Amino acid sequence: MNGGESRQHSASPIFHQGRHDSAALDRDLRLDLCRGLAVWCIFLDHIPNNVFSWLTLRHYGFSDATEVFMFVSGVTCALSYSDVRRRDGWTSVVAHTLLRSWEIYAAFLILTVTLAMVVYGWGSDRLADQTNVKVLLQNPGAALSYAAILMYRPVNTDALPTFVLFHLSFAPVLWGILKFPNASLLFSALIYVLVQLYGWNLPEWPTNQWYFNPLAWQFLVVIGAWWATRGYRMLSQIIVARPVVVLAIAYIGFSLVVALSWEIAPLAAAIPDYIERLIYPIDKPDLDPLRLLHFLAIAIVVARFVPTNWRGFGMVVLKGAIRCGECSLETYCAAVVLSLLADLYLIKVSDSIAAQFVVSAAGIAALALFATSITWISKRSRRHPKLL
Repeated sequence: MNGGESRQHSASPIFHQGRHDSAALDRDLRLDLCRGLAVWCIFLDHIPNNVFSWLTLRHYGFSDATEVFMFVSGVTCALSYSDVRRRDGWTSVVAHTLLRSWEIYAAFLILTVTLAMVVYGWGSDRLADQTNVKVLLQNPGAALSYAAILMYRPVNTDALPTFVLFHLSFAPVLWGILKFPNASLLFSALIYVLVQLYGWNLPEWPTNQWYFNPLAWQFLVVIGAWWATRGYRMLSQIIVARPVVVLAIAYIGFSLVVALSWEIAPLAAAIPDYIERLIYPIDKPDLDPLRLLHFLAIAIVVARFVPTNWRGFGMVVLKGAIRCGECSLETYCAAVVLSLLADLYLIKVSDSIAAQFVVSAAGIAALALFATSITWISKRSRRHPKLL
């Protein structure tokens, strides 16, 4: 859900291993691939009791697809808006961020209404509770009013309001990162630490707080932006050094064991009590430090072992994921709707393993086709003048 103009950004330096590859692609496909795979993971994870969600990150460590989205968005926004600044100045940067905020805001409202219509059409009270649209169906005026100010959202739409705020604030954030990069990163880290200490968050209607606390998750976005504009020059050699990679792999292994212990009883019994007291609870809304470290460890391993010109990018399956990553906002919204329709199918028709495979595979294929169609339409539409 990055800035729409990021489709023109130059090759990202994010994963360069201390040198500029003369054969580097015009666009770092690893960014789009990671984001596209994250969309697929989100789709599979949002189908309740789906055995094929075991193909996603969620079951194998502390972090999941959300961290991928946040970090990559920080990287691509910094690259895209930095290009806009160099070409057209800060006024254009502000205009671009406001436009993208509006696009995400409109997508959120449309998605909210769409989910309510789907649930209403099926007439399921259980599903209305499960998706948090019952209050919208019972009191549409109040619910839509609070949705308009980002204080109400159905289940699985939580990331969009957070991205609205990130884009609204990204112009001053980028100014700070370009002007005072290390100080800006430290200030962002300070806010993150204060959230961990005092639990700061924003209120939600009718109860609770924001699921993706923007005061916490902003740190991962800022890390991505800082890395893309400054950090890679300072640390690109260090993060792919053998000791750092070994530590990253070790932490990923530790996270894997703990995450599997949540599902496998013998492993749970093997986790010492003092470790459980030390690490639990691993909080997602406030981006627990263990989640943050796990994602950074994965990023280090990817940086070390997946080059920018990896031949695997030509695989048909990965091309579909890359297309989804290029159209991340559209495919994210489609994934939320498709996961709800898949859940309805499993409830009304069959919840067998075969049925779960069919809806999972069909949903991913539909997302890839949808993203490919959007890319084709976008390229074709650029050849003609806007009529309105």
